[in-house]
Amino acid sequence: MNRSFALLAALALLGGCQTFSSSSPDGTPPVEEASPVAEAPKPEAYGSFSKETLFALLTAELAGQRNRFDIAIGNYVEQARITQDAGVAERGFRIAEYLGAEQAALDTALIWAKNAPDSLEAQRAAAIQLARAGRYDESMAYMEQVLQRKGSTHFDFLALSAIETDPDTRAGLLQSFDRLQSKYPHNGQLLFGKALLLQQDDRPQEALALLETQSANQDDIPPLLLHARLLQSLKRGDEALPLLQKGIRLHPDDKRLRLTYARLLVEQDRLEDAKGEFASLLQQFPQDDDLRFSLALVCLEAEAWREAIVYLEELVERDSHVDAAHYNLARAYEALGEEDSALIEYSLVGPGNDFLPAQARQAQLLFDSKRWTEASRLLSQARTAQPDYAIQLYLIESEALASRDQDDQAWQVVQQALEQFPDDLNLLYTRAMLAEKRDDLKLLEQDLRFILEREPDNSMALNALGYTLADRTTRYDEAKALIEQALRLNPQDPAILDSLGWVNYRLGHLDEAERLLREALARFPDHEVAAHLGEVLWAQGKQREARKVWANALKQQPDSILLRSTLLRLTGSETF
Repeated sequence: MNRSFALLAALALLGGCQTFSSSSPDGTPPVEEASPVAEAPKPEAYGSFSKETLFALLTAELAGQRNRFDIAIGNYVEQARITQDAGVAERGFRIAEYLGAEQAALDTALIWAKNAPDSLEAQRAAAIQLARAGRYDESMAYMEQVLQRKGSTHFDFLALSAIETDPDTRAGLLQSFDRLQSKYPHNGQLLFGKALLLQQDDRPQEALALLETQSANQDDIPPLLLHARLLQSLKRGDEALPLLQKGIRLHPDDKRLRLTYARLLVEQDRLEDAKGEFASLLQQFPQDDDLRFSLALVCLEAEAWREAIVYLEELVERDSHVDAAHYNLARAYEALGEEDSALIEYSLVGPGNDFLPAQARQAQLLFDSKRWTEASRLLSQARTAQPDYAIQLYLIESEALASRDQDDQAWQVVQQALEQFPDDLNLLYTRAMLAEKRDDLKLLEQDLRFILEREPDNSMALNALGYTLADRTTRYDEAKALIEQALRLNPQDPAILDSLGWVNYRLGHLDEAERLLREALARFPDHEVAAHLGEVLWAQGKQREARKVWANALKQQPDSILLRSTLLRLTGSETF
């Protein structure tokens, strides 16, 4: 081989190493605490390569420098297979990892491990890539080689990689863990990986017992965090707090431990302590706006409105979590009674998760203040500016109007919306409910039947139609069939139980009606359910008990028109 050509190629390879020096994508477990890029071979090492191989590798490096990574990775994988050279395979593996090319990473990792049997890094890389590919038995074999040499393993990654697999695969992997544990009963890394797998398999008690054995190293951060999460999942968060406190004393600068501790304080309703922890974390990591936002939310939960406003305004100034900050600023100003400031902040929330809640709350504030025209104008402007949200904004307006007994205006809004979106099922359902208030049962049934033609399993539409037929017509058998179909689809819904109780009352099945309505009221203490139950009790001659049910409901909702009208109809008075 021409020595000058070999030297040129080696220099090109050395330059190429700088091209691929970026770290692996997030979430990739480290293969070694070394440089992420293999050191280029020395020039004299190329004497054993053919001219074709050397030219292919040189082409790969030049392609990489020109961002033609497809050529670079293709050439390296091919030459790793041809040459079975550990250095070439490792270089190909590094590039494949950088590019996220899973198959290429697996192929080169296996060639590297095969031709560098003494390299812990190579064996670990092969184990991880096999686990990613779902080849768990082979992965465990490579992991055991690393374990035998007392190297750092990644059994935790192996366990986590099996989360989305089927139960048989997880069971097989657990058997492999058991086999290794019998050979290495005191290996903390193995115990931690098995505990993770048990947690993912929804066996928290077993995972916790494993971690609490003397063999599991409770001073390491990952087992500490897993131990705390398991205690939380078992509703034993109070036991997790001292565990995390111990971890923080051992690792005072670890952000994960302190953040987990702060969140657990919130869960335990120790809001003042949580505020202190989040404030301390933010002082330690002042550029972390996720921490700043979490602290603001804790302040809101603790009703420290002014303190929350400070942190939320900082987020807006830092252009971070901007929409969520505006939304929560509005909440804080509302709580302080500063309605104008709240309205301004709600209006500043842009498209995203908080947009519709902000629009709804802004409309409610304006409607409550009798600023009908302004509210409708702002919602109309929002529909024009954000057409993707138009249907939801129409629904917000119509439902806000209907809840304030502005049924005619609500009707006009829905009709306008249906001109634009004639087949939208949510709009049709809303119109059906408004049609019932207008005594237009024909239109109500037409809209609900239209919905059921397209969604036969729509339990809400089934229940609404069934209840209306039971309450407003004598089509009781038809009504009962519809409601029973809804209940089969959603057996836990108290509204459906209420409807079924009511249709049984209409059919004269008073005992069954009472049973169903009592169950509905226990699940959902609503004034309408109470009115129905009271009426059934009254019909059974249980007037004293009926009055008690109504009285309790009126304490919760003294302005209930339905309760008052039921009392007047049955007792001759709206009061007791």
